[in-house]
Amino acid sequence: MATIRKKLNKIKFDNKVLIVGAGGFGREVLTCLIDCIAGTDLKIEEIACFLETKEFYEKNKQVHGVPVITDEEFNPSDYYVLVAIGDPKTRKKVVEKLPKETKYTSIVHPSVVISEWVEIGEGSIITAGTIITTDIVIGKHAHLNLHTTIGHDCKIGDYFTTAPATNISGICEIGDCVYFGTNSSIRQGIKVCDNVTIGMGGVVVKDIVEDGIYIGSPVKKLEKKK
Repeated sequence: MATIRKKLNKIKFDNKVLIVGAGGFGREVLTCLIDCIAGTDLKIEEIACFLETKEFYEKNKQVHGVPVITDEEFNPSDYYVLVAIGDPKTRKKVVEKLPKETKYTSIVHPSVVISEWVEIGEGSIITAGTIITTDIVIGKHAHLNLHTTIGHDCKIGDYFTTAPATNISGICEIGDCVYFGTNSSIRQGIKVCDNVTIGMGGVVVKDIVEDGIYIGSPVKKLEKKK
């Protein structure tokens, strides 16, 4: 298994880091990047920028002193990209629309506790206070928000997303485009299929084999109103 510390936080600055989306999470990613370059001579406004819509750009040429560009200005050879869109399905669509030659980077906040026996795919964002223990594989474009914990021997798919204070117990298998809400948790050894949303405070105690939204403690599928 690859050593995570050799993969993450080794952002090259021969190109700028492009944060796709200047919404709430995008600005949190900016603060994470600022913490990562603390103690260096690098200046955030020189090594980072945001990608946003034309409508956004017309009102905001900068965000916290960092420049904003639009699709028309985006040249994949000039940037390392982080897609900071919170919803996993929307994030997947954005990645699929970006040019095939787009280069992605990953970022881990300096406060994260993570062993060398962890593998995380490209384009991932790991924020402050997160703990990832050992023998864990997480797919591409994951977002692990503040104070997420992931226990041993988990296998997690692409576009996995947690809100703050999510707790994933050991030996869990989680599919693609899965979202865990704030203060949600999952018991050890559970399997969750693709395209599942766990609501705030949800507690998963048995396998989930159908996509959809699940809420409560223990979670139950939220049925669509007819």
